[in-house]
Amino acid sequence: MTQALSEHRHISFTAHYTGYIWYSMGISHSVFATRKGKFLARLVHPLESWAEKNVGGSMRSTLKQRHIMIDQHLDQLIAQYPDLQVLEIACGLSPRGWNFRKKHPEIDYRELDLPDMAKIKTQALQQIDQQSPEVLTADIFTHDFERIFHGFDPERPLVVISEGLINYFDKTLLNKLLQGITEYGAVFKELHYLSDIYPEPVKNRLAQFIWTSSKLLKVMSRSAFTFHFQTPTELQSFLLNTGFQEVDVVQPALYFPLNSDESVIPFHNTEEHNGDLVWMIHAQIKKQR
Repeated sequence: MTQALSEHRHISFTAHYTGYIWYSMGISHSVFATRKGKFLARLVHPLESWAEKNVGGSMRSTLKQRHIMIDQHLDQLIAQYPDLQVLEIACGLSPRGWNFRKKHPEIDYRELDLPDMAKIKTQALQQIDQQSPEVLTADIFTHDFERIFHGFDPERPLVVISEGLINYFDKTLLNKLLQGITEYGAVFKELHYLSDIYPEPVKNRLAQFIWTSSKLLKVMSRSAFTFHFQTPTELQSFLLNTGFQEVDVVQPALYFPLNSDESVIPFHNTEEHNGDLVWMIHAQIKKQR
């Protein structure tokens, strides 16, 4: 039986761009750098350079921030739970699965994407290591997503990771995705969710320019790309209402407190938007015994 095409399949084009940027930053492998990614990176390079000078950050600079924050939080979870299991959804051409399977061969790390991208990623991984596991396939908005959770051991903790994904959905779909994760993940000893999210750029003097740029991305990806939240408190409330018990919102201004031109650590409010273009989420559920 042929699997129906997902209406969200067009988002995958951004995976080529991010895959190439991570490779150009030296944190990925050449097999994840595609021709399409190189073309897209060259196409937007002038705009990205302008944004870094005038906006205080760009898509490629946030790619590095969010990737580092998620990686470091995952390292902390593995140190805390040596029997951790990992499911990275919409994995695209991220090097994370390859990197963590290499660093921690004892953990069960599986990746998931839509069929076309899963095939591209599997072929890339197997160029590095013939024994690399096949990338799983499922549409995360169908009951097929529940089947993926059944492949993990509920007596061990599970972390679900998404990166560069959740801004592509409106709040209704985002709520559906998060409720699916909390519902299917509730049977596990512990469930953790790590993700990035782009907040409304309300603290940036060029907020209107960023909003306009996001509309271009919305058209190119044929998605509902948008910014959903203005404060960490808003975001925390939203996630708690989907079934998570604890939610931390990590802002780079707090996580990377010193800029190169600062001699003291500035004061930041953890409940307010501190001006960053991207945040990281660490949400969790602990099974009641």
